[in-house]
Amino acid sequence: MSYCSAIEAMQSEEKKRLHKNYHDNHYGFPIHNDNELFGRLLLEINQAGLSWETILKKENGFRKAYDNFDIKKIAAYTEMDQARLLADPGIIRNKLKVNAAIENAKTILGLQREFGSFENWLTHHHPKTKEEWVKLFKKTFRFTGGEIVNEFLMSIGYLPGAHSEDCPIHHETVKRNPMWARR
Repeated sequence: MSYCSAIEAMQSEEKKRLHKNYHDNHYGFPIHNDNELFGRLLLEINQAGLSWETILKKENGFRKAYDNFDIKKIAAYTEMDQARLLADPGIIRNKLKVNAAIENAKTILGLQREFGSFENWLTHHHPKTKEEWVKLFKKTFRFTGGEIVNEFLMSIGYLPGAHSEDCPIHHETVKRNPMWARR
C-alpha cells in the first residue's frame, strides 16, 4: 500500500491530519536549503526503528533542540550540547543518532566547502540507482542504511516513488521539477 492510500485508511483523524500535512506539503518536494536538507536527513536517521508518526510528532522538538537544523551550529556542538540532547524528551534520545547528527553536520560543512552546498553535492552525484546512493551515503555519512537513504532521497525528490502516479500531490511534485524527473 502506498503512503498516499495508507493515509486515507488511517482511523484517527489526528493521525490522518499529521500524515496528510507531511504528504501534501513536504514529501517528494525538492528542498533547496542546506539546513532543511540536513534537517530532513536528521529526521530520517532518527526514524530508524520507529514510526514516521513519532518523528512527525517530534519535528518541532527536533527543530528547537537542534537550532532549527543550523548545520554550522550543530557541527560546533560540544559534549555539553550532546548531554543536553540526550536529556531532551522532545527528541529521540539515542546516543548513536545524536552523535550521527553532529558528525554529519561536520561532514556537510566539508561538502559545502568542496561543492558550494549540500544540494550541489547531491546534484553532482545525480543520477544514481538506490543501491549506488546507499553505497555513497554509507561511505560519506554516519547512520545511513538503505531505508534511511531511500526515504531521504524520495522525500526530497531525488528518487521517484514518494507518491503513486494517481495521487494529486504527485502532479504537484512533478511541477516543482524534482531531480528524478530530469533523467
